[in-house]
Amino acid sequence: GFQAMSPDSGLWLDQLDRRWASAQQGGEGAIAPSLVDESGRYAVSPVVLAAWEDVARDLGWPDQPVGWQSIQQRAAQDANFRWSHPSTNVASGLLATLAEFYAGAGKTRGLTEEDATAQSTLDYVSAIERTVKFYGEGEAAIMDRISQEGRDFLDAFVAQEHLVVNYNRQNPADRLVALYPSEGTLWADHPLALLQTAGVTDNQRQTWRALRDFVQSAEAQRIVLESGFRPADLSVSLADSPIAAANGADPSQPQTTLQVPGPAVVDVVQNVWQYTKRKANIFLVVDTSGSMEGQKMAATQAALHEFMAQIKGNEERVGLVEFSSTVNNIAPLDTLANNRWQVEQNIDQLQAYGNTALLDAVRTAYVSLQQLGDTERINAIVVMTDGQENNSHISLRNLQREIQQGNSQGVPVVIFTIAFGDDADYDVLRAIAESSGGQVRQGDLNTIRELYRLLSSYF
Repeated sequence: GFQAMSPDSGLWLDQLDRRWASAQQGGEGAIAPSLVDESGRYAVSPVVLAAWEDVARDLGWPDQPVGWQSIQQRAAQDANFRWSHPSTNVASGLLATLAEFYAGAGKTRGLTEEDATAQSTLDYVSAIERTVKFYGEGEAAIMDRISQEGRDFLDAFVAQEHLVVNYNRQNPADRLVALYPSEGTLWADHPLALLQTAGVTDNQRQTWRALRDFVQSAEAQRIVLESGFRPADLSVSLADSPIAAANGADPSQPQTTLQVPGPAVVDVVQNVWQYTKRKANIFLVVDTSGSMEGQKMAATQAALHEFMAQIKGNEERVGLVEFSSTVNNIAPLDTLANNRWQVEQNIDQLQAYGNTALLDAVRTAYVSLQQLGDTERINAIVVMTDGQENNSHISLRNLQREIQQGNSQGVPVVIFTIAFGDDADYDVLRAIAESSGGQVRQGDLNTIRELYRLLSSYF
């Protein structure tokens, strides 16, 4: 196991401690030891709303304060406005969600479980969340797509300030602006922690302390600052640093720093978020052609079960489209409260045979979502194949045209495609995904399960 770790937020250390304590709890009245023995932060970065400069100006920056309600109102008025924050299993997503709950409760410190579950707070957060385009696996994935697609991807998104700073240093022609939510924000504090695991030696403890002392030293803190983070010692001057207006940042912000609530409140917010988050209609489109027989099918079934396990809320709607030579089976879209068992059973019953009618299967799911006409939810298709399209009635060009037309005139549907193995037609899958504003991923026997788990975080 590990003797030390460096997550991007001390929130994870709190949660790790709680889970460790629960697992180690002894008899009645016993006090479980803390897993985190010592810790110290070495870099911090406030969580901001990143927006293109012209978008930021439309929201009122720099003359007026911009916050969560500004984003909600803009998105409610403009159906084409696209913004995103990661799911709450990512630090910036959880910190942003906590900030929304604070704003809903009208507080900047001392958020309680009662505050987080008050109907007025839930209504406030729900109004914001209903305008999210989709969630996601984290800032790194968002920044990758921003680097590739620029402003065509999103108008605004949640990120740590250092990502905005470094993007602008590399792309000065089309700047992002860091907007510090006027209702208040939280900081990612990047701690270095020593874990109290069995067998930590005195030498390892001394090594950890030496590393901590180094990353907190003046020399290392200069490197931290040059890298776009703020130093752990907030009294260090930011003058002549990358934290500057030229890089879309404001060293005088944030004006309001929220207090990190206790671990129990964080747990409640994560759980309650399932009720306030934007719900989804998701079709899983699965290749069951003959080449999927054996290990591939077993790995796919495990991956699909993993995806289903990550979709916690029973208000989400999931359906399944299975294809080989034709579209073989369709488990209709329904709330998981009604059909979770049915979808899970259909996954268990998948069998491999025949050819690959990939395009017809995608179209089947797409048409179903268009006919449903639900603009309140995220509409998505997650499609996987291990082979080459060879048996569809519709052509790729016609499918692309139908998707682009439906997304602009009907219900926006985002399509994530998975190329399973080296024989999958990556170019076709990329064309399908890109026509919807989605993305293509490459998987194999060892990574397919993790890939489905990551994609589940978008919903």
